[in-house]
This record gives sequence, structure tokens and C-alpha cells, in this order.
Amino acid sequence: MLIAAARRRVAALRQPVPAARIARALWIAWAAIVCNVVFDRVIVVAGRNYIAAAGRAARANPSGPLVNMDEWMRPAVARGFRIAGAAGGAVLLTGLAAVKKSRVAPPQQPSGR
Repeated sequence: MLIAAARRRVAALRQPVPAARIARALWIAWAAIVCNVVFDRVIVVAGRNYIAAAGRAARANPSGPLVNMDEWMRPAVARGFRIAGAAGGAVLLTGLAAVKKSRVAPPQQPSGR
């Protein structure tokens, strides 16, 4: 009885409308994940570059001025938003277009001739 109920629920989710709704939700989630990963990667790379530049500046002139972190990280945040937005948007548009393209057409009625 429990297995039969589970099978009915799964069968209901495999119908075109609920399946498309689930696919859209998964594509939106995937786009958000891609956006976050790309943004994080841009920030990490900028942080590593800042640390390397600060180390070089300290070795070159130990009593000289320090490298300003804002000069490195503020542009990285803006660049990260642009790149992550583009990557997430590309995934989102691709996924939503694929879901729309894969819609099943309703069966056509015979002409009755």
C-alpha cells in the first residue's frame, strides 16, 4: 500500500506540467550555485593576488608603504559580480530555454474523415 502510493506520486511528477516545473526549479538552483561559485572564485583569486603583491612590496621595501587591500579587492568585487552574473544568467537562460523547447505537444485529434 505504501509502495503503491509512492509510485502514484512519482507517476504524477512525471507528467509534463509538474516535470517542467521541477526542471525549471532545478535550473534556477543550478544558476544560483554557478553564480556563487564563480563569484567566490574571483574573490579568492583576487585575495591571493593581493597577498602576493603585499609580500613582494614588503620584501622590496620593508619600511615603505603597505599595499592597500581596498585597491585590490573593491575592483575584484565588481568584476566578480559581472562575471558571476553573466555565468549564472547564461546557465539560467540556457536551462529555461531548454525546458521550454522540450515541452511535449498535446496529441492531435484525428481529423475524422
